[in-house]
This record gives sequence, C-alpha cells and structure tokens, in this order.
Amino acid sequence: MINKSALVIGANGMVGTALMKVLSNSKLYNQIRGVDIETDMTIKENAKIIASYDHIYHVAGKKGSPQTAKERPADYLPMLQFDANIIEAVGKYKPEWFLYTSSIGVYPPAEVYEEDKVWHKVPSENDRVPAYIKRMGELSCYAVSATYGYENISIVRPANIYGPNDNFGENSMVIPSLIKKAHENEKLEVWGDGSPIRDFIYSEDVARGMLHMVQNKIYDTVNLGSGVGVTIKDTAETIATYLDRDIVWDISKPMGDMKRIMSTKILESYGFELKYDLKTGIEKTIDWYLNEGL
Repeated sequence: MINKSALVIGANGMVGTALMKVLSNSKLYNQIRGVDIETDMTIKENAKIIASYDHIYHVAGKKGSPQTAKERPADYLPMLQFDANIIEAVGKYKPEWFLYTSSIGVYPPAEVYEEDKVWHKVPSENDRVPAYIKRMGELSCYAVSATYGYENISIVRPANIYGPNDNFGENSMVIPSLIKKAHENEKLEVWGDGSPIRDFIYSEDVARGMLHMVQNKIYDTVNLGSGVGVTIKDTAETIATYLDRDIVWDISKPMGDMKRIMSTKILESYGFELKYDLKTGIEKTIDWYLNEGL
C-alpha cells in the first residue's frame, strides 16, 4: 500500500507543473500537494508546512533572461530568504527526502560543466546575482547536513529548460522567445549569428530526473542535462521549419555566453536516461503554446 506524501514548492511554474504530472503518474504517492511561489516562504512561519510531508521537492525560483539578471538583479534577492527558510525547516523537521533545484548558472565559464568544478571560480557575468543565490542555496543544504547530520538531500543543476508553461513573455529564455517571435511574425528574427552553443532539456525530463533522484535516495549533486551541445542556429532552424518561417539574423544584438554544455556522466551512472530529443521537445512545446499557451 502506498503511504507516502509529497510537497512540490513552485508547483505552478514550468518545472512544477511537469513535476506534479510526473509524480501523479508514478503512483508512488497517496498525497501530492503543490504550492506556488506565492506561498511566501520568506515568512519563516510558512515553511512549517514541510513538517507534514515525506518528500519535499523545492523547484521554485526566479526565472529570467540574462538581460533581466543584468538590469534588475535585485529582483532575485527575495529568493535568498525564501531558500534559507525552506532549507532551515528541512534541517529542523527532517523529512524523509529533500530535493533542491539549483541551476546551470552556478558554473563559471568552461568547455564542459562538471559537478565538482563550481567553487574555484566566479560565475559568468550574465548570471552573476542569480548564480550566487543558487550557490548559497547549495551551501545552505551542505550547512544543514553538517549541523544536523541530515543527509537525505539531492541537489540538481538543470541545463537550459524549456517546455509547456514556460514564460513566453518579455525577457523570456531562448526557446520560448523564438517560438513566440516565429508565431507572431512572418520572419523569425534571431539575435546574433547563431553560433553560441547550449544544452537544452525538456521540462518533463527534468521532472523525471528529479523523481529518479528522490526515488533512489541519491545523496549527491547532479547535472540534469542532455550533455549535447546545440547551436542557437540549429535550434532556431528547428522552430522555423516547424512553423514554416524564414530566419533573419541580427548580428548587432548580444549573444550571451558562447558555450554552455553539461557533463552527464554522473547522471548516467545513476541509471537515468532522457525521454525526449530536442526536435521532439520543441515540437511538443510549440503545439502546447499554439493550443493552450496563447
């Protein structure tokens, strides 16, 4: 008989909605509750909710483009207290398992992002404030482990996530921004020359990876990515082909970091495989946007 409960913090976001569905389909829980970021965990009293659940999935965060991170970095500051209260409550109430969602942004520039190559250098200037906030979240998890002897923690660092329920508005990330522009215009305008390389992962695969970590009680910090670098050019062409658009390149606009690829050796060593390739994931995302996202 199933007798486990799960709490998803950040349940209404892109990853949260995918995770709620994956957890429900897993049949591993008799109770699943989702709370949105609007449940203000910057108020310490609200974090007591953690005491009532076996597994805690903390997937809430402030998402924004590199432009947002540069122009409005203070918008990310509430997440410091948000994370601190949740993680402190985890140390106090000791749920059966806790998953913390970090970010690809914590990494300094490198050819390939490996899990143990974070702390020796500073993050990219394009992610400076949100990256340090996520680093503080990771350090808070380590502090709870050291202080309370609580080691039932998984930390995941997702790559560039895309999928249904993403932010398709202003200052959105690469794929939703391109989808929106391609839908609304006869031609798809892309910033730069398309040469930057990214590691993309579909939201459902992120959710599946999170469940895999908790279900198998993996006490580790693990990248959640494809391990495959794809140029912005190839990504834009996939979107343009599906929506029957021509591409116009605006080389006067900034392109961001040139290369962001994750090592997936540790993820693969734990027996996890992605379900969706980039083409399939993009097409599913476009279909959702046209049918439900507008």
